[in-house]
Amino acid sequence: MANGGPVEHGFPHLETVRAAVTALYRRLSYDTVRTFSASVAPVDVAFCDTDDLYLGTQRVAHELVRHYRLPDARMIVSFREMTHAANVELTAGPEYFIELNDRFRTHRRDIGAALAHEVMHVYLHRLDLAFPSTRDNEILTDTATTYLGAGWLLLDAYREDAATSQKLGYLTPEEFGYVLAKRALVFGEDPSVWFTSPQAYTAYGKGLARARRDEQQPPLTAAGWAGRRRYARDRRHAQDPHAAGAAVAGGPYAFTAQAPGQLRVSFPCPTCHQRIRVPVRGRVRARCGLCRTVLECDT
Repeated sequence: MANGGPVEHGFPHLETVRAAVTALYRRLSYDTVRTFSASVAPVDVAFCDTDDLYLGTQRVAHELVRHYRLPDARMIVSFREMTHAANVELTAGPEYFIELNDRFRTHRRDIGAALAHEVMHVYLHRLDLAFPSTRDNEILTDTATTYLGAGWLLLDAYREDAATSQKLGYLTPEEFGYVLAKRALVFGEDPSVWFTSPQAYTAYGKGLARARRDEQQPPLTAAGWAGRRRYARDRRHAQDPHAAGAAVAGGPYAFTAQAPGQLRVSFPCPTCHQRIRVPVRGRVRARCGLCRTVLECDT
């Protein structure tokens, strides 16, 4: 939790974020991901200063348990002084103990954001889905929280001005915006209408621009002129029998020769980032086997 300190910006964790989206689709399946088409509604996690602290916190925790479809899980929430925003004790359940930073006693509108991350830890724990390192696992948790409909709360908790700052989670604001945009492009929703933080709008806009760039990379037909020109040059180079078989330096795609005259290109799906392989033979329509996205390609 950045509390008055510097806030990291940009996309330093983008590759881990993309790996987290792929892992989510692989572990949950396309059909299960689609059941999260509706995000957490602001009214369900609203918290005003007149609400009882503990009853209100338990109500918000219950809503997040319901959203993640953990009906047999009970969250016991308390407050204490700590460095991090929150912590959850991962056990066999059904009771899970969550501790929130004392800061949230007076910053109650951000309790939903802190709980969204911690309840997701429980969800992933039950799925037995984790990344090896602590840092990567926290990025996975932020990504899953956002992609499954509760992460807009984490981005909305980001506020920064000349004198103060606050940010929850391990992703940068722009990375939260990127994952939110990925979700929005899949489910056709606009999370920006829920933001109360002016900085969240800016971060979401930058994340959306980055997410759209994923859909404009060759060999996709939506690629721009410069990308298509670079791809054609790389394809000519790959068709040289002495050069084919290596990834293109700095490019998202790679060519491989299966047999003389049979070249294939692999590239990441712009939705789930699983790599797709198609033959190099002009216009091709491909369907991702993981997220079922239909892709128009010009190979």
